[in-house]
Amino acid sequence: MDGADPVVVGVDGSPSSLMAVEAAAREARAHGVALRVVHAFGRPPARIPAGGRPWQPASTAGVPQLIDGTLGEAEQRAHAAAPGVRTIHEVVVGLPVEVLEIESRTASMVVVGSRGLSRFGALTVGSTAGHLAAHASCPVLVVRGDPRPAGPPVLLAVDGSPAARGAVEFAFSQASRHGTDLVALHVWNNRTERAYASPADPPFVTYDEGRLHDEEERVLAEALGGLGDRYPDVRVERRLVRGRVRHTLIEAGADAGLLVVGARGRGGFTGLLLGSVSQAVLHHAPCPVAVVRARPA
Repeated sequence: MDGADPVVVGVDGSPSSLMAVEAAAREARAHGVALRVVHAFGRPPARIPAGGRPWQPASTAGVPQLIDGTLGEAEQRAHAAAPGVRTIHEVVVGLPVEVLEIESRTASMVVVGSRGLSRFGALTVGSTAGHLAAHASCPVLVVRGDPRPAGPPVLLAVDGSPAARGAVEFAFSQASRHGTDLVALHVWNNRTERAYASPADPPFVTYDEGRLHDEEERVLAEALGGLGDRYPDVRVERRLVRGRVRHTLIEAGADAGLLVVGARGRGGFTGLLLGSVSQAVLHHAPCPVAVVRARPA
C-alpha cells in the first residue's frame, strides 16, 4: 500500500534480530506495507544540523563493507518469510535507541529482537527494546521465544484502564490480519484497587468475593465493548482468572502466538512510562510481546 507507514525492524546481525526481520516481514505483508530494515550503530556526529536527524548515512562514514553481509542476510530472511514484500534498507551511524525511536514516528510498528550482539550498540531488552516499549510512537513488537509464523491465538492482557484501549484495538487488529483467535485474559485478585472506589467502600472493608468477581467480569466486558462488531471475523475467548498478574500472563503466553499489553496499567504511577507487568513479560514471556502505548490526549 503506497504511502502507508512501513513496518520498521532494527537489525544488528544477531540471531535474535534476524528472527525479528522474519517476524517484521510477515507483519508488513499482513498490513500491506513496506518493510524498512534499519541497521544503526556507533554514536551520532558531534554537531547536528538544525532540523536534521541525529545520525548520518553510513555511506558517508566509510563503513558499508562492514555491514553488507548483515543487510544481505536480513533481506534474504525477509523475502523467504514473506515473498513479495517490498523491502527498504538503511544503514546509519547513531545510537540504535535514538534512531529507532525517531523511526517509530513514521512507522506502523517497530520490531526488534530480545537479544543482540554486544558490539555496535546491541539490541537488548534492557536497553533498546525496553526503551522503545516505553517511548516509541507506535506499537513495539519484541520477538521472544520460538518463531511462530501463524496458528496460535493472540493473547490480550486486559486491565480495564482507559490507557490500555489502544492495546485492545491492536490485539483485535492483529488477530484479524493474521486470521487467528483472540484470548482476552483479565487477571484479578483481592488486592484489585479499582473495584470499589466510592466513599462508602473504604479500603479496610472485607468485600464479598462474588461481588468482586462480578465487578471484574464487568471490567472485562467493557474493555472489549464495541470491538466485536468491528471485527466480526475474530473469535474471542474471554478468560477471567484469579491469581498473580505477571505469573498468570507469562504462563498463558506458552500457548500464544503473540502477547499484547499496554505500556501502563491502571495501578501504575504517573511517572512510569513502562509498568511492572509490561517489563516482566518483556523479560520472561515465552512468546513475542507487543507493547502498545496510549495515544496522546
